[in-house]
Amino acid sequence: MNSRTTLLLKISAVLWIIWGLVHMFAGIMTISQDAAGAVAGIADAVDPSLLTGEYHPAVGAVLNQHGFNLLWIGAFTVVGGVMIWRHSVVFIFMTAVVGWITDVGYFVFMDLGGFVHFVPGTVMTIISSAAVILSFWAYFSGMRRADL
Repeated sequence: MNSRTTLLLKISAVLWIIWGLVHMFAGIMTISQDAAGAVAGIADAVDPSLLTGEYHPAVGAVLNQHGFNLLWIGAFTVVGGVMIWRHSVVFIFMTAVVGWITDVGYFVFMDLGGFVHFVPGTVMTIISSAAVILSFWAYFSGMRRADL
């Protein structure tokens, strides 16, 4: 494997680890807050005063499930980042499926809906997209040829 391929994988790995840690933190913060605080934390471009009030306990349960999903997806991508650093082809694709597809939903519903600020949400989507592009570039330009 050439040095360019190794560098691409290392940069991708670092990006996934950053993305994963941010999402683990977001998951913990979502679970640890009441429903109004969790919604305000997620939809940070919405005036928080519009989100206060009494929420049905089912809303809190849905938000806790979302927080749990952020936590495990973040943990998975941290592990994926470590494995990509070690040149795992399986984790290049698995991390892209889990992490990047998660961000596609966020981008479609939150970013395009205008409910979030550019930082941190959109930046995280850019980071996951860059990680996918770099790791796929490494695979298709260097790693795959070495396997043939």
